[in-house]
Amino acid sequence: MRELMEAPQDTLPVDNTPAYGGGEAGLVEAARQGDREAFGELVERYQRRLVRVIHQLVHNLDLAEDLAQDTFLKVYQRLDQFDPSRRFGPWLFQVGVNHTLDHLRKQKRRGWWMLFSEGGEDRPTDPAVGDPRVNLDLAQEVDQTLAELPEKDRVVLVLREMENMSTSEIAAILGRKEATVRWRLAEARQKFEQIWTQRRDGRPPRPSRE
Repeated sequence: MRELMEAPQDTLPVDNTPAYGGGEAGLVEAARQGDREAFGELVERYQRRLVRVIHQLVHNLDLAEDLAQDTFLKVYQRLDQFDPSRRFGPWLFQVGVNHTLDHLRKQKRRGWWMLFSEGGEDRPTDPAVGDPRVNLDLAQEVDQTLAELPEKDRVVLVLREMENMSTSEIAAILGRKEATVRWRLAEARQKFEQIWTQRRDGRPPRPSRE
């Protein structure tokens, strides 16, 4: 399934901030003490990645940016609840993913349609390349297959297959053990393959169970 869901190769930001003693831990501690400049550095460090993750869930850049802003506000307000023994990045993404899923549930929206393409946009056709409708059709098939999956399976597939996060990072974000994440990921991949095959064979997919 990797060829269908190519992921960027970067991972959660590496702790390399020299401006505060203790690197990122120093930034977090300074922010907890009310240093807004320190929190601003944390925002700058994680904002692009957080927006991208949320964007892959809602597929609307403006909405993704709004939800990311909401996430940073929530995190700032909850800094006194943050356990300094934990890594800040996974905690931030945990808040962001949960906030995004809550928004989607409230709006009764799938939020998973057209994850890999803009869909309705008109695209110029270059006669030197293949028919873009082929790739579009494939993207739509992938999107519709993802839409058939239960929410818990869609989340782990997006984080792993699209964002290339490690199982340890996903476990921290979802608040689960790594063994649980590995099991859930294997199950999600199997369900994806089953639904994909059923769609290709023309059989109606089974309804997902949330």
